[in-house]
Amino acid sequence: MKQEAAPAMRRLNFEVLTLFPGMLDGPLNASILKRGREKGLVNVTVRDIRNFAEDRHKTADDSPYGGGAGMVLKPDPIFRAFEAMKTDYPGEHFLTVLLSPQGRILNQQRAELFSEEKRRIVLLCGHYEAIDERVIEALVDEELSIGDYVLTGGELAALVVIDAVARLLPGVLGDEESAYRDSFGDGLLDHPHYTRPADFRGMKVPDVLLSGNHAEIDKWRRREALRATLLKRPDLLVSADLTKEDEKILAELKKESNT
Repeated sequence: MKQEAAPAMRRLNFEVLTLFPGMLDGPLNASILKRGREKGLVNVTVRDIRNFAEDRHKTADDSPYGGGAGMVLKPDPIFRAFEAMKTDYPGEHFLTVLLSPQGRILNQQRAELFSEEKRRIVLLCGHYEAIDERVIEALVDEELSIGDYVLTGGELAALVVIDAVARLLPGVLGDEESAYRDSFGDGLLDHPHYTRPADFRGMKVPDVLLSGNHAEIDKWRRREALRATLLKRPDLLVSADLTKEDEKILAELKKESNT
C-alpha cells in the first residue's frame, strides 16, 4: 500500500539589511531562534549595507537635501543589496518590510500572517535620521513599527519581528501548543503560572492547580486569563474570541471588581 507523503515543513526565510550586523549576532544564536535555525525552520541572512557601497570609504549615508540635522541612508547601496538578493535567489519573490516608527504596529495577528508567508521576508533596518524616500517608494512593500517610540535603528525591531514570527512555526517551540497558549494567542492575556514549591514563604499555589482535575484547571485558567485581560488590557476584549460562557464570567468579574 502506497504511503502518503508527509506534509512539508513550514520554513521562513528572512533577509536583514543593516549597517550594524553585529547587533543581531547574540539573539540569533541563543534560545528559541537558535533552535529554529538549527532545525532549518528559520533561515536568517544578515547583509551589511556598507558592503554594497562602491566608494572606498563604504559610505552608506549622507546629509539631507534642504538642510537639517542628522544623516540619511543613501539609496544606491540599498538598491544594490536588493539586486544581489535577486541574483542569489533567482525566481523567488520578496516581501520587503521597513522597520519604521511610521509603520503600523506589530501585533499577534500580523505575526501570524508573517508566519504563513511564502515569500522571502526582507527586513530593512533604518538608522540615523531617515532613509532616502526613493527606497521606500521603489522597494518597500510595507512599514512596520513595534511601538510608539523611537529607537536608534531598526535592528532591535527586526529581532522582535523574527522572534514573534518564528515561534509560531510548528517545531520551533518544544511544546506545539505553547505559542497558542501564550498571551494574545486567542486574543486574551495569559493566565498566571506557578511551579514548585507549592508553598513559598507563605504564598501558596491555588488549590485547583494541585487537584489533578484537568477540567477544573482549564476552567480556572480561562477565568484567570479573562480576569487578567479585564484588569490590564480591557481594550483586547473588544476583538477577542469570546464564548457565551466567557461573557458570563466577565460579567461576574466586573461585578466582583465593583464590590
